[in-house]
Amino acid sequence: MNTNFRDLVPKDFNENSHVWIYQSNRIFTFSEAIRIEELLKNFASTWKSHGMPVKGYGNLFFGQFIVFMADETASGISGCSTDTAVRLVKNIEKDFEVDMFDRQMLAFIINERIQLLPLSQINSSIEDGIITKDTLYFNNTILTKEELLTKWIIPVEESWLAMRIPN
Repeated sequence: MNTNFRDLVPKDFNENSHVWIYQSNRIFTFSEAIRIEELLKNFASTWKSHGMPVKGYGNLFFGQFIVFMADETASGISGCSTDTAVRLVKNIEKDFEVDMFDRQMLAFIINERIQLLPLSQINSSIEDGIITKDTLYFNNTILTKEELLTKWIIPVEESWLAMRIPN
C-alpha cells in the first residue's frame, strides 16, 4: 500500500501547527470521499477563532482519516473554534453513518490494506503473528504537523504498542 501522504500536507504551515486526526470505522466510498473533501475544504476556508480567520487545513487521507491542521503562528485557536471542527466531524458521522470517535479501534496496514483492530484483540493478534514489530500503525495521537510528517504512520516497534511485542 502506498503510504505517501506528505505531499498533501501544506508546506507553508509552521512545523508546530496543531493537528487533529479522526479515524472512521470504515473507508468512505469514492462519492462519499469527494463530498467529505469538499466539506473539509469549505470548513478550512471559513474557519474562525473569535471572529478572526484561522490558517486552517482539512483533508481526508486514505479515504478513512479526517485531518485538521491549524497554524497558530498566523492566528490562535480557541476552544470554540476547535468545537466547530468537532461539530463538523459529528455531522459527518451522522450523515455518512460512521463512527469517528472510537479510540478503542486501532488502524494498521496489514496485507497492503488498512485494517482496524479493537484494542481488546491486539494481544491475540500479536500472538497469532498478524501484528509484528514491523507492522505499520496509524498513531492518531500525534499533535503537530512535524509529528504528522514523521510519526503518524510508524512501525509498531516505534509506538506505545512496542511493549506488547515479545523480544
